[in-house]
Amino acid sequence: MILDNKRIINVIYNYNSHSKQTYNILVDKLKKKGFVIPKKYDDKAELNICIGGDGAFLRAVHKYQFPSIPFIGINTGHLGFFQEILPENIDEFIEKYMNKDYVIEEIYLVKSNICTQNNCFELYGVNEIVIKGIQSKVVHLEIYIDGNHLEKFCGDGVIISTPVGSTAYNFSSGGSIIYPSLKTLQITPLSPISSRAYRSLSNSTVVPGEIPITVRPEYRYENSILIVVDGFEIKYDNITEITFTVPPKTISRLNFDKNMYWNNLKSKFL
Repeated sequence: MILDNKRIINVIYNYNSHSKQTYNILVDKLKKKGFVIPKKYDDKAELNICIGGDGAFLRAVHKYQFPSIPFIGINTGHLGFFQEILPENIDEFIEKYMNKDYVIEEIYLVKSNICTQNNCFELYGVNEIVIKGIQSKVVHLEIYIDGNHLEKFCGDGVIISTPVGSTAYNFSSGGSIIYPSLKTLQITPLSPISSRAYRSLSNSTVVPGEIPITVRPEYRYENSILIVVDGFEIKYDNITEITFTVPPKTISRLNFDKNMYWNNLKSKFL
């Protein structure tokens, strides 16, 4: 079957040998079906195919600034929770895509508004945004939910994760798994300390998406804070307040199997 109209697909890959080989095979097959594969990322494409592991997927989303073009992943990495297609199933994937045998699912993000003594900055995460101490220092944080004081936290830090990110760093740190269609954020403590001075929850807390989470570092610790967004470290001086919300902005990906989420959970973790 050859396409009559010009249809563009971006193919993004990392540079290990398996990904390069998969890229060449995939591009050849797509071109034979009439698809156009640009040399550089094209904002007019109908689909982004990301070849690699979960890290490659996250890097692509951030690099292209959370595009509205749907994603699908081909797994040449290890865990591959985002990357649903195996290289040996490329022909089946192309056939299903051309027959529109899929659904498009939205992925909720986490947005942080980071205010310093001089300015405010916005950051978006797919999996999570983490507040940690620089050089493994203990952090001291005041945490509020919808303006209500929750805890005076002391420990290695806190993870604010999305539902899709609940199976990543959050899960490894003892957080709960949240189904991706639920619009929530989850606060998961990292090595919390409870003492007479600090009372920290030892388990994760799930918060409805429309309710803001606010974190304020104690004044004398404001320059010991490190922000980690989907594994990327960012340092701001003189942080006074960080607010987390679920933004209207989302990304989307193709789902070719309604049972993929549960199958992934079982195959990757059990």
